[in-house]
Amino acid sequence: MSPTSMSGETWNAVDDYFTAELVPEQADFQKALDASDASNLPAISVSANQGKFLHLLARMIGAKKVLEVGTLGGYSTLWFASALPADGKVVTLEFEPLHAEVARANFRDAGYQDMIEVRVGAALDSLPGVEADDVGPFDLAFIDADKRNNPGYFEWAMKLVRPGGMILVDNVVRGGQVLEAETADRDVQGVRKVIAMIKADPRVDATALQIVGSKGYDGVAICLVKP
Repeated sequence: MSPTSMSGETWNAVDDYFTAELVPEQADFQKALDASDASNLPAISVSANQGKFLHLLARMIGAKKVLEVGTLGGYSTLWFASALPADGKVVTLEFEPLHAEVARANFRDAGYQDMIEVRVGAALDSLPGVEADDVGPFDLAFIDADKRNNPGYFEWAMKLVRPGGMILVDNVVRGGQVLEAETADRDVQGVRKVIAMIKADPRVDATALQIVGSKGYDGVAICLVKP
């Protein structure tokens, strides 16, 4: 099959195949998605395959502490928490009080409430408190909130993630709009600015991957904070 003949239907089918083969059913995690849907949260959580990918990355680096910028209903948060040891911790930042309320209920239902701390408010306002409270250093940061503020989130991640740790910036392809240098879309500009920052920062080594699947066409930037 040539790339031009592929479609969203094919992407969905491939995702379903790999999920069925490689991602064991997580009833509590699916319950979190159902609760998010029931509360009319945006249907923008990572897919099961992507969640397992985040989980594996955290395990590969032996993560004990994860910082997440953008909680939504807590689906990705649960994948991170399930990758950590019993004394691990996820600090997740969420702007919308309703989203945080749904997420906290999902964490309780899945039995991870003691490992996950939700801080409510604009992330750029919450991050100084994370630093002041000496919660870190973090082994991994996952940036998945409003894209226009990606540069600020990346700056804070560089302060809070340990050398040898990892920073992930989600949704960096935006259906190909990342190529539009003159766009007025502030979210696309936020992506382009953070990519430029990553390129210019000698403290990180990075790449970005395009991803297709049940969530459409997007991608993720993966940064290693140099030891």
